[in-house]
Amino acid sequence: MTKSTRTLRTFAAAAGVVALIGTASACANASDDSEPERKSFALDGSELTIDSSDSKVVVRPADVDEVRVTRWFDGWAVFGDTPKATWSMHGHTLTFRTKCQGAVQNCSVRHEVLVPRGVRLTVVNGDGSVEASGFSTPLKLTTRDGSVVVRDVTGPLRLSSGDGRIDAGGIGSREVSAHTSDGSVKLAFDKVPDLVEATSGDGRVSVALPHENYRVSARSGDGHVSVDVPRDDTSGHVVTVRTGDGSVSVTEAGR
Repeated sequence: MTKSTRTLRTFAAAAGVVALIGTASACANASDDSEPERKSFALDGSELTIDSSDSKVVVRPADVDEVRVTRWFDGWAVFGDTPKATWSMHGHTLTFRTKCQGAVQNCSVRHEVLVPRGVRLTVVNGDGSVEASGFSTPLKLTTRDGSVVVRDVTGPLRLSSGDGRIDAGGIGSREVSAHTSDGSVKLAFDKVPDLVEATSGDGRVSVALPHENYRVSARSGDGHVSVDVPRDDTSGHVVTVRTGDGSVSVTEAGR
């Protein structure tokens, strides 16, 4: 085989891959307007854990008897299995999984979940953001890689991210814990809390609180620290704020 023949075959193979990618991309774009999938899952008890591997997860309480899930899935792969998304309920755990493998691939998944009111909720996400709003029951949200966003909650709150920002507003919870290894933490309270822990390994941390006396401990390994709330070392309202690298601020809400 001559050098020129090998070159032509190599070029043809590369062109084939490009053509396949173009076709797959066109298919992915064509499915963008497809109808979402919906499914309901019976829940026996008052606790639910959502275990997701690679998806954006949005949760909120609703006047429903079952857990209702709406899924948007779009994916393609070249030289690999056909991408697919699965969902299943075992006991109190609702599991979301996505299979997307190939020499070249792209998948996008979003789940929106309606949870019966009064249910204690835990969400564990491997790779993707988590959003929650409107809960009055205990809420625990964790993601390995992605942001955590919360609005208008009143139950005990535990938030964590391995790599992503945490942003919680409209908080009426008495106890809140928020930690990220890499990213900012922002907490804004509507009601006076009893216990707040907000920490980041690398990022800015800010906490806004209603007017009250607080026992505050604020520290940064490398950054400016500002505390602008009334302080009382005997207060039953305890606030701890830490970051390894970044600024720290504790302010009165509305200022």
